[in-house]
Amino acid sequence: MDARSRPVVIAGGGIAGLTAALAFAQRGFTVEIYEQAPRLETVGAGIQLSPNATRILASLGVLERLLPMAVRPEAVVLKDAASLKERARVPLGAFAEQRWLAPYLTAHRADVQAALVAQVAETAGTRLITGATLKDIGTSAEGVIGTFEQDGTQVRSMGSLLIGADGVWSKVRELPGLAGKSRFTGELAWRTTIAADSPAGRTFALVGAAGCVTAFLHSGFHLIAYPVSAGTAINLVAFTRGERIAEAWSGHADPAILTGALRGAAPALARMIAEAGTWLAWPLHAVDPKPSWTLPRGVALIGDAAHAMTPFAAQGAGMAIEDAATLAACVAGSSHSIAQALTSWEQQRKPRVAKVARRGALNHLAWHAAGPVALARNLVLKSRSGERLAADLDWLYGWQLPNAALTHGA
Repeated sequence: MDARSRPVVIAGGGIAGLTAALAFAQRGFTVEIYEQAPRLETVGAGIQLSPNATRILASLGVLERLLPMAVRPEAVVLKDAASLKERARVPLGAFAEQRWLAPYLTAHRADVQAALVAQVAETAGTRLITGATLKDIGTSAEGVIGTFEQDGTQVRSMGSLLIGADGVWSKVRELPGLAGKSRFTGELAWRTTIAADSPAGRTFALVGAAGCVTAFLHSGFHLIAYPVSAGTAINLVAFTRGERIAEAWSGHADPAILTGALRGAAPALARMIAEAGTWLAWPLHAVDPKPSWTLPRGVALIGDAAHAMTPFAAQGAGMAIEDAATLAACVAGSSHSIAQALTSWEQQRKPRVAKVARRGALNHLAWHAAGPVALARNLVLKSRSGERLAADLDWLYGWQLPNAALTHGA
C-alpha cells in the first residue's frame, strides 16, 4: 500500500514536528500535527541555526519568512571570562554563506516557530490541531493509530506513519522497544533575554563582541550571548553544574548556583549577569541515542524525542530539522515497506548525530578547562586561523540532504 494513502500523524508542534510536516507535504503526503498545548508557545529564548539547518528551511519556504527577524552574526568569538581576552574567532556572516552556501542565523525561538506555523498554514494537505494530548498508540492492518484527547473527547487518527516529535519528555518514546525516559545530565542552563538598549545590554556592549555569537569561557561555567529579534535583544544562556529541578523547560533554581559559579569572572561580566535580572533555570536532560528510534509498525522519533543531547554544539534544532527532512526523503523515496524505510533512515542518521554529540562534548571540555588544560587550549586556539577553525566545521555546516543515498530505501 502506498504510504501516501494515509496521512502522516505527528505528535508535537515544535520545530521538529512543524519541519517534518512541511517536508512530508512537499513530497505529496497529507499531514496531521497534534500539539498538546492549547496554543503554540515557545520555550527557551534564543536559537542558533547553522547552514546545515537554514539550507533546509530555505527549501521549505520558511527561511524567507524568518530573515526579517533573524540576525546574521559576523563570527563566533571565544573570550576568556576572567580577562575578557579574545581566544579565537570563527568567521560567519558573508564568509559562512560563501563557504557553506547558506546563512548562519541567530533568532528568537518564537520567531522561528512563527515562521514555521505560517508556512504550515499556507501549505496544502497539512492540518495543525492544538490542545490534543497523546493518550495511546496502536496498530491495525491498515496502519498506525494515534489516540489523542482534545477538550475531554477522544480523537483517533490512523496514519501510515506516526512521528514522535514531542521533545525530551516524549510520550511516544515510552513505547516498548524505544528509549523510555530521559536522564538529567547534572547541568543547568540559565536563560534570559535582555534589551540591547538596557543597562545590561550596554554592559554587554563593553564585554562582548558586537554582532557576534560570544562564548565566555571559565572553569566553573560558560556563557553564550548573541543578538536576536533583528538585533534589538541579546539572548544569554549560562551553563553550570546543578541539582535536579522540576522536569520542565524552565523552573526556579537557587540563583546562588549561578552567582557562585562566577568566582574569578571579570567584574564587568558579573555586573552584566546581575543587571540582566531574573534568570530561569533549564535542567539539561539527555536521551540515550543507542536504543531504536523507530518501530516496524510505523513509528519514528525525531529531534529531542530521539536523541536529546547537551546543547554545546548548538545543534539541537539543526539535528531536528535534519531528521525531519531526511525522514521525509527516505519514506517518500522508498520502493519498500515503511518498516524498511525507517530502518534505512535510522541507520544513516545515527552516525551523524553521534558525531555531533561528540563535538558537543569536546566543546564542553574545552570551554570549562582549567589549569594546564586551559593553557594548552589557549595555545591551540592561538595557533589556528579563523579560516582553519571554520574548515573544521565543514562536515557539520556544509552537510546537505543526501538525496541519492536516501531515496533508494535500502
